[in-house]
Amino acid sequence: MNKLSDMAMFATIVKLKSMAGAGRELGMSAASVTTRLRALEDRYGVKLLNRTTRHISLTDIGEIYYRSCLEILDSVNETEHLIKQGVRATQGPIKIVAPKDISKLIILPILSEFIAEYPEVTPHLYFDDHVHNIADRGVDIVIRYGELNDSNVISRRLGKSERTLCASPEYLKEHGIPQTPNDLLEHDALVMSSDHEALKTWYFRKGSKLESVVVKAKYLSDDGEIIKELALRGQGIAMKSLLDIKEDIQHGRLVTVLDDYVKNFNSATTENSTDLKVYYLDKRHQPKRIRLFLDFLYHKFAELEKAEKA
Repeated sequence: MNKLSDMAMFATIVKLKSMAGAGRELGMSAASVTTRLRALEDRYGVKLLNRTTRHISLTDIGEIYYRSCLEILDSVNETEHLIKQGVRATQGPIKIVAPKDISKLIILPILSEFIAEYPEVTPHLYFDDHVHNIADRGVDIVIRYGELNDSNVISRRLGKSERTLCASPEYLKEHGIPQTPNDLLEHDALVMSSDHEALKTWYFRKGSKLESVVVKAKYLSDDGEIIKELALRGQGIAMKSLLDIKEDIQHGRLVTVLDDYVKNFNSATTENSTDLKVYYLDKRHQPKRIRLFLDFLYHKFAELEKAEKA
């Protein structure tokens, strides 16, 4: 067996977390998979997987080998595709993960323009605010607010944003306008959740002073669009990214409060900690269609920022 097929086998084992499952997918017996894995580990003199009868996990060196396998196999697949199909490098999928609100407002129109220029590209757009590892999810691009803790990616700022507190005029007329963060304790909060954890602690900075408030959640959701809809319906005060609610503010459907504070779901209440950013894997042989889309994305966001300043 050659090294490339060993890489494919190892990546399949990790993906399925099962020797037997990898064997079924590769047309091999579980015993053959186990034998080849042992031979692979013996070849390099390292242990790549921690294995019990019920559980498989990567060792530290196994994690490094696995990421290298994914990168090499992806490059080989891309090369084979171009050779076999004999087509332009702009044909194929682009898998993008982005928040639902910003996708509907901005990303979808940009994608539509891009596909009009490159009709052979097939976009896959997934709504998810909780991606932590691009390689494991098998996506090309992640668009999100704030930082992504993944050392294997490159990041670039798309647009300036900030978190703001907002509510409908009707809600504020009935319940009053909070003047300090502590006033929020008397209000209904519309709370985001992330990885099944409610983000009920809201942080506020004014000058050098940082304070936090644990708000009373009337509703919780892991979908930012739901939180905005509840705010529009007068159900409480929400913490949202300004890019998501800009049009609602302009048309008077939502009103911002406590504007003289910098706000966030964590203590990193700095000016750029909530900016909209794009993340992608640092691939030496990145497909042309992804490079083209990233350049298109940067250009469109630059146009939007220029239009706002005009």
